[in-house]
Amino acid sequence: MQIQQLRAFREVAAELSVTRAARNLNYAQSTVTAQIQGLEESVGAALFDRSHRRLALTEAGARLLPYARIIIDAAEEGRRAVAAAQATPRCDARVRRVRRARVPS
Repeated sequence: MQIQQLRAFREVAAELSVTRAARNLNYAQSTVTAQIQGLEESVGAALFDRSHRRLALTEAGARLLPYARIIIDAAEEGRRAVAAAQATPRCDARVRRVRRARVPS
Protein backbone atom coordinates (compact mmCIF):
# COMPACT_ATOMS: atom_id res chain seq x y z
CA MET A 1 0.00 0.00 0.00
CA GLN A 2 1.52 3.29 -1.11
CA ILE A 3 0.46 6.88 -0.50
CA GLN A 4 0.12 7.50 -4.26
CA GLN A 5 -2.28 4.56 -4.49
CA LEU A 6 -4.32 5.94 -1.60
CA ARG A 7 -4.46 9.39 -3.21
CA ALA A 8 -5.66 7.88 -6.48
CA PHE A 9 -8.22 5.79 -4.59
CA ARG A 10 -9.51 8.82 -2.64
CA GLU A 11 -9.86 10.85 -5.84
CA VAL A 12 -11.61 8.09 -7.81
CA ALA A 13 -13.95 7.53 -4.86
CA ALA A 14 -14.77 11.25 -4.77
CA GLU A 15 -15.34 11.54 -8.52
CA LEU A 16 -16.58 8.00 -9.23
CA SER A 17 -14.66 8.40 -12.47
CA VAL A 18 -11.11 7.38 -13.30
CA THR A 19 -10.97 9.98 -16.07
CA ARG A 20 -11.94 12.90 -13.81
CA ALA A 21 -9.70 11.62 -11.01
CA ALA A 22 -6.75 11.44 -13.42
CA ARG A 23 -7.43 14.98 -14.60
CA ASN A 24 -7.62 16.26 -10.99
CA LEU A 25 -4.37 14.51 -10.07
CA ASN A 26 -2.59 15.50 -13.32
CA TYR A 27 -1.94 11.82 -14.07
CA ALA A 28 -2.62 9.75 -17.15
CA GLN A 29 -5.77 7.66 -16.87
CA SER A 30 -3.67 4.51 -17.19
CA THR A 31 -1.57 5.60 -14.20
CA VAL A 32 -4.65 6.00 -12.00
CA THR A 33 -5.99 2.64 -13.17
CA ALA A 34 -2.64 1.01 -12.35
CA GLN A 35 -2.60 2.67 -8.90
CA ILE A 36 -6.09 1.36 -8.12
CA GLN A 37 -5.24 -2.13 -9.36
CA GLY A 38 -2.09 -2.15 -7.24
CA LEU A 39 -4.02 -1.07 -4.16
CA GLU A 40 -6.70 -3.70 -4.78
CA GLU A 41 -3.97 -6.31 -5.05
CA SER A 42 -2.37 -5.04 -1.86
CA VAL A 43 -5.59 -5.22 0.20
CA GLY A 44 -6.82 -8.36 -1.52
CA ALA A 45 -10.23 -7.01 -2.46
CA ALA A 46 -11.98 -5.09 -5.22
CA LEU A 47 -12.53 -1.50 -4.13
CA PHE A 48 -14.88 -0.49 -6.95
CA ASP A 49 -17.80 -2.21 -8.63
CA ARG A 50 -17.15 -1.86 -12.34
CA SER A 51 -20.18 -3.82 -13.52
CA HIS A 52 -22.32 -0.76 -14.18
CA ARG A 53 -21.68 2.16 -16.48
CA ARG A 54 -20.58 4.25 -13.50
CA LEU A 55 -18.12 3.20 -10.80
CA ALA A 56 -19.37 2.50 -7.30
CA LEU A 57 -17.48 1.72 -4.11
CA THR A 58 -17.67 -1.86 -2.92
CA GLU A 59 -18.11 -2.58 0.78
CA ALA A 60 -14.34 -3.05 1.03
CA GLY A 61 -13.79 0.30 -0.68
CA ALA A 62 -16.23 2.04 1.64
CA ARG A 63 -14.42 0.56 4.65
CA LEU A 64 -10.98 1.59 3.37
CA LEU A 65 -11.87 5.16 2.36
CA PRO A 66 -11.90 6.78 5.84
CA TYR A 67 -8.54 5.20 6.65
CA ALA A 68 -7.10 6.37 3.33
CA ARG A 69 -8.17 9.93 4.17
CA ILE A 70 -6.57 9.72 7.63
CA ILE A 71 -3.30 8.36 6.21
CA ILE A 72 -3.13 11.01 3.47
CA ASP A 73 -3.94 13.83 5.92
CA ALA A 74 -1.32 12.57 8.40
CA ALA A 75 1.33 12.31 5.68
CA GLU A 76 0.61 15.86 4.50
CA GLU A 77 0.66 17.17 8.08
CA GLY A 78 3.99 15.44 8.67
CA ARG A 79 5.43 16.94 5.50
CA ARG A 80 4.30 20.43 6.58
CA ALA A 81 5.80 19.95 10.05
CA VAL A 82 9.17 18.97 8.60
CA ALA A 83 9.11 21.90 6.16
CA ALA A 84 8.27 24.31 9.00
CA ALA A 85 11.08 22.92 11.15
CA GLN A 86 13.57 23.39 8.32
CA ALA A 87 12.37 26.93 7.65
CA THR A 88 12.74 28.01 11.29
CA PRO A 89 16.25 29.24 12.04
CA ARG A 90 17.77 27.62 15.10
CA CYS A 91 20.32 29.10 17.40
CA ASP A 92 21.96 26.74 19.84
CA ALA A 93 24.48 29.23 21.23
CA ARG A 94 25.05 29.13 24.97
CA VAL A 95 26.43 31.94 27.03
CA ARG A 96 28.48 31.14 30.12
CA ARG A 97 29.88 33.51 32.63
CA VAL A 98 33.55 33.20 33.47
CA ARG A 99 34.50 34.33 36.98
CA ARG A 100 38.24 34.54 36.55
CA ALA A 101 40.34 34.29 33.53
CA ARG A 102 43.96 33.30 33.78
CA VAL A 103 46.21 35.07 31.40
CA PRO A 104 49.35 33.16 30.53
CA SER A 105 52.57 35.03 31.36
